[in-house]
Amino acid sequence: MKVTVVGAGAVGASCAEYIAIKDFASEVVILDIKEGFAEGKAMDLMQTASLNNFDTKITGTTGDYSKTAGSDIAVITSGIPRKPGMTREELIGINAGIVKDVSSNLIKHSPDVTIIVVSNPMDTMTYLVHKTTGLPKNKIIGMGGALDSARFKYRLAEALGAPISDVDGMVIGGHSDTGMLPLTRLATRNSVPVSKFLAEDRLEQVKEDTKVGGATLTKLLGTSAWYAPGAAVSGLVQAIACDQKKMFPCSVLLDGEYGLSDICIGAPVILGKNGIKEIVEIELTDAEKEKLQESAEGVRKTNGLLEL
Repeated sequence: MKVTVVGAGAVGASCAEYIAIKDFASEVVILDIKEGFAEGKAMDLMQTASLNNFDTKITGTTGDYSKTAGSDIAVITSGIPRKPGMTREELIGINAGIVKDVSSNLIKHSPDVTIIVVSNPMDTMTYLVHKTTGLPKNKIIGMGGALDSARFKYRLAEALGAPISDVDGMVIGGHSDTGMLPLTRLATRNSVPVSKFLAEDRLEQVKEDTKVGGATLTKLLGTSAWYAPGAAVSGLVQAIACDQKKMFPCSVLLDGEYGLSDICIGAPVILGKNGIKEIVEIELTDAEKEKLQESAEGVRKTNGLLEL
């Protein structure tokens, strides 16, 4: 199993690290355009192998896509990260050109690759890959929902004063501060609805804190977060590589599901060999359906800025 990570910045390096530590891939290739950067990150990570007990081979390359040939899965983290006060949508002009070029080069050397998109604005970048590559829809996945759901569970556990292993919850909709739809109604603590433990106003605060989770970290760090995004990606990669058939909310191209078509937006999917095996439609309340439609309108507005 060969995995390529494009972009050797903080997010890309975290992706490579978590994938290697889980020790299910034979090789991870890190590619970057900055001279020597990916090679240095790869060497640094390889020097942790004996300490972290993994045998995954990690190599780095400066812009040489031939080194990625035969990749089963590729992760695109390339692009400029958010700065404080910047929305994900404001990144579109620069990042669209980067993602289009990267995906084209990946497919040239690995025509059967499954692509996971991390670059922001993530739903629109995932849509761009669909529109410009010709890959089957099951092989193009946006990471956002997996990360947003992890942040949701963190906030739920915090509010409950519970261990996070007790908590389950899901975020669907757009990967943006206004587009996310944390499903508090369906969130549980050991199968018991969290509404049994938390008042409505506290649940509403959890929802709002989740929606601005990325912006909160950007303000604190001065740039985008990287540990949780890297971990989210590694979970998706492992589910695909090991054919785990695990369910994650991901940005996926919809064709009538949830009443939406020709749009990439967060919905629960089953992941296994070759990517998406099934899009899972869950029953939403009228209020949730309305919020999802509003989220989709926001994503379509950003998609309209693309030059396809």
